[in-house]
Amino acid sequence: MFENVEIIDAGSEGKAVARVDNLVIFVSHVVPGDVVDIEIIKKKKSFIEGRAIKFHKYSEKRAEPSCKHFGVCGGCKWQNMDYLEQLYYKQKQVEDNLKRIGKIDVSSMQPIIGSENVFFYRNKLEYTFSCKRWLLEDEIKTDELIENSNALGFHIPLLFDRVLDITKCYLQKDPSNAIRNEVKKYALENNLTFFDARSHNGFLRNLIIRTTTTGDLMVILIVRDNYIKAINKIMDHIAESFPEITALMYVVNGKKNDTISDLEVISYKGNPYIIEKMKHFKGGADLQFKIGPKSFFQTNSEQANNLYKIAAEFADFCGDEVVYDLYTGTGTIANYIAGSVKKVIGIESISEAIEDAYMNSVFNEITNAFFYAGDMVKVLTDDFVETNGRPDVIITDPPRAGMHEKVVNQILTIAPMKVVYISCNAATQARDIALMSEKYDVMKIQPIDMFPHTHHVENVVLLHKK
Repeated sequence: MFENVEIIDAGSEGKAVARVDNLVIFVSHVVPGDVVDIEIIKKKKSFIEGRAIKFHKYSEKRAEPSCKHFGVCGGCKWQNMDYLEQLYYKQKQVEDNLKRIGKIDVSSMQPIIGSENVFFYRNKLEYTFSCKRWLLEDEIKTDELIENSNALGFHIPLLFDRVLDITKCYLQKDPSNAIRNEVKKYALENNLTFFDARSHNGFLRNLIIRTTTTGDLMVILIVRDNYIKAINKIMDHIAESFPEITALMYVVNGKKNDTISDLEVISYKGNPYIIEKMKHFKGGADLQFKIGPKSFFQTNSEQANNLYKIAAEFADFCGDEVVYDLYTGTGTIANYIAGSVKKVIGIESISEAIEDAYMNSVFNEITNAFFYAGDMVKVLTDDFVETNGRPDVIITDPPRAGMHEKVVNQILTIAPMKVVYISCNAATQARDIALMSEKYDVMKIQPIDMFPHTHHVENVVLLHKK
């Protein structure tokens, strides 16, 4: 045990950092400025993981968590830190990664853009049914018999078969909480069985709720068995209890995993999609996006609009550019910028996402956006560039692992005048930018907070050919 240790920084995965005799200690549920006694829970060669068992001083950077589930639920790990301090440490995280890994001059970095809404900002949540809910410390200590072991909520971190029962979540706006609680209430009153992740038994599996800024509302119930009578009854109850639902669906999933991408989604009532709008960065007509039950869409709609606006402003289009949008997903960025360029080419590995991208092009009467499905390394070839035209601008928004080195090398070969690099992981972004430093200078850097109360941060970098 270490005594009277000051927490000095905010680290990765939502943990904070302390140092004792040049030894790094990662501690959960504390904030910089706290002075604590730390109990060791795990030892590694280069660091220690610990937990605070006694507080000698509480930091001025602290905030009172709003959610009663804080500290047990795996989300919102920074909810005990003042939001302005969260922004400071997110910007510091980006700056440290760019300087340390990429050896990048960060003098062009702009102040991080915070989220206007720090609660109820997510447009999608997925809840899990479980017959083996996570017991709280007070429940474990009591001698009373636990009669109700069912839960509808979120998985406990690193435990696939334990779910924390949620009564109120601060991530998604109403009526999300009311829907979840009513579905659970109905299930208990009608003796519907909750899923057991170990034995793979139980009728109710998952509940997905998607909302939009336009007021559309999608609810998807996932069940294990095709019990039509039971399905119809609970779906009718949901529809009658929440007439504001515009897309009510269900999925029968008898597999051992929770993914529904390969399963049929049955539209029970309403539309087979919801619609989200985005304001055009040049003040043109709003863009509308159809979002199906399997569609990917940035989970913070309002900040996504700001993110795409920044990317477009960084590119500074004249109107005659050919643009490649790498890792285009459902083509949101490609469709967003299409009206400001000559042609935009989107590439994405998931074929279903490309179908969504084309659907939204048609929906917005966009005729100059073209999409290709396939592995980026195999698609982005010299022949592809010759067929589609050499891009003046490349926008790339890869997953957390960043770009494959072959993709980076192909960008260097193509050598567009500008590259706009959007990333949710500044470490891999810094690595990739370092590989491009022979041909490109960093001109602008703009971090943006998409996920308040978490350590996650998006970052946009403008690279200009030397």
